[in-house]
Amino acid sequence: MNDRIDHKAVNVVKGLIMDGTRKADSGHPGGAMSSADYLYILFKDFLVFNPEDDQWFDRDRFVLSAGHESMLLYSLLCMSGYLNMDDLKAFRQLGSRTPGHPEHHLTPGVEATTGPLGQGLGMSVGMAVAESFLRSRLGREICDHFTYALVSDGDLQEPVALGSAALAGGWGLGRLIVYYDSNKIQLAGPTDRADCSDYKKIFEAFCWQVIEIDGHDHHQIRKALTAARMEDQRPTLIIGHTVMAKGSATLEGREETHGAPFSPEEIAKTKEALGLPADQEFFLPRDIVDHFQERFSSLVAKADKWEQRLDDMLRGSGEKASFWKFIHSDPGSRVLDLPSFEAGKSIATRKAFGSCLDVLMNRLPNLMGGSADLDPSNQTVRFRESAGLFHNINNPSGRYLAFGVREFPMGAILNGLALHKGITCFGATFLVFSDYERNALRMSALQMLPVLHVFTHDSFYVGEDGPTHQPVEHISSLRLIPDFFVFRPADALETRFSLELALGRGTNPSALLLTRQGVPVLDLEKYPQIAQGVSRGAYILQDMQDPEIIIIASGSEVHLALEAASLLAPARIRVVSAPCLELFEDQDDAYKKRVLPPGISRRFAVEAGRGQLWYKYVGLEGHVYSLDRFGESAPGKVLAQEFGFTAQKLAGFIQERT
Repeated sequence: MNDRIDHKAVNVVKGLIMDGTRKADSGHPGGAMSSADYLYILFKDFLVFNPEDDQWFDRDRFVLSAGHESMLLYSLLCMSGYLNMDDLKAFRQLGSRTPGHPEHHLTPGVEATTGPLGQGLGMSVGMAVAESFLRSRLGREICDHFTYALVSDGDLQEPVALGSAALAGGWGLGRLIVYYDSNKIQLAGPTDRADCSDYKKIFEAFCWQVIEIDGHDHHQIRKALTAARMEDQRPTLIIGHTVMAKGSATLEGREETHGAPFSPEEIAKTKEALGLPADQEFFLPRDIVDHFQERFSSLVAKADKWEQRLDDMLRGSGEKASFWKFIHSDPGSRVLDLPSFEAGKSIATRKAFGSCLDVLMNRLPNLMGGSADLDPSNQTVRFRESAGLFHNINNPSGRYLAFGVREFPMGAILNGLALHKGITCFGATFLVFSDYERNALRMSALQMLPVLHVFTHDSFYVGEDGPTHQPVEHISSLRLIPDFFVFRPADALETRFSLELALGRGTNPSALLLTRQGVPVLDLEKYPQIAQGVSRGAYILQDMQDPEIIIIASGSEVHLALEAASLLAPARIRVVSAPCLELFEDQDDAYKKRVLPPGISRRFAVEAGRGQLWYKYVGLEGHVYSLDRFGESAPGKVLAQEFGFTAQKLAGFIQERT
């Protein structure tokens, strides 16, 4: 009896998928229909969640990495009570809770924003890491859940997925269960045109348990999920062999079902074949919903018992209670007590970050992160040695994540850590390699995740490594990402204050762009406005009465601006340090005009990278002193002379134009 009603329920879900994509005249029904059996069984019989609270802490996480199958997820969330029928009818429409690809901040029950293929798998790895670490700190009574993901052929063709999978296997993430819907069709046609990979062998080589099943057989699905949940030493890949658009009247196995709705005629014939009323749209009978929700009372009871255990723990004053309270505290209220730096001393801002990180590892007990195989260069060695390497089995309380040379997977995994919540996370690499990570950075911003991205070696001063390692366009490129805060501090003090601001944000990612070369530490007694100034994004660092010229700079070029201003005396020059243009844009107009008065048209901006974005601040009559070409292989000081980044040449440039 249950088998019959389960199959009927899956057919109802397929009807919702067809109707939703047809009404929107847009969407991806084929893959959603091939994955429907698995996801229905997962949600109905295995997934642990609270039907009354989609944010319950100890819920299982599910990530639809194949985000184009969103109508399948929305249908199940409707059956779960998180969405309603009007939401399904508003699929892909402006302002709806059912956008074309899942967005976690819009839709209850959606754990991650997905669509760019491969990254959902990476984010699920991050969630599994977070669960393992938090379980080691809070105990299984408080943190004891699984992370599930559904991936498509296209997901596994994206290298970010395989890089993330390799890390998951190496870290022994036994509570990560990934279902691969292998329907062997992608948008352009059969997958064998583009891929001959044996994913069973690949994932076994990645130290995963791999189970192959008929993805339409409910008994095999349940058996595979049970086996996956029993394996605690390895993550599990369930390969479900399925048929694209399974159940359709005439389109099974056809690539055109991947990205286009069925015709009304095909929908009518398919509904008839599936035993659904052909003349009724968005058919969801009460008996199907009741059957799907059979476990709901026990799920609510489970969550209630968890709440009682949490209350019992919090009534105490032990380490677990303290840790729980800390991870749920306002990030902006945490006392970091970062180090001070000696005025005038030459310190690379990357080293200033390293000094701050040495303090943060004790101040932030939930701090997790690592470097993309650049530990000494990124100044993360001491954190690695003190915090320990994370491993689910050998050291789940370790906080250092050895990402290897995997910038893109690193970014996606960091997003998963942040999405899980309870973790403060960072990742580090060279600025020039931010391009490898870029779409994960974009997804950080799109999801409003408080991830810290640390990029060292921020300009041509990298030197002898040459143009392949010298960023030119990257500073401006990162600033183009909406809701992404780019900090390029001038010295160790601005680095400290930028780091405090980044870690104090509850939303939105931040990037720290840090120097390889030493730069003088600004004198806090001479410039007491630094801390407040950094918090406003740009500020008057040095001023003259009735200034006639403004020089705006960021990073190491702030010191060039100060030196050039000195050489240009007695000209009345204001020097503005601009460590974060995004924060400056958030200030009111009165402050912006105070820093950059409209009446002063002789303005100059200086930065060792592409300069086009600076014209917004210097205006039509202003000038930008920048580097708009690739670098050269030579010592940094030699390149400074070659590219004109000296105080004398900057002063000459300004003098010629005033």
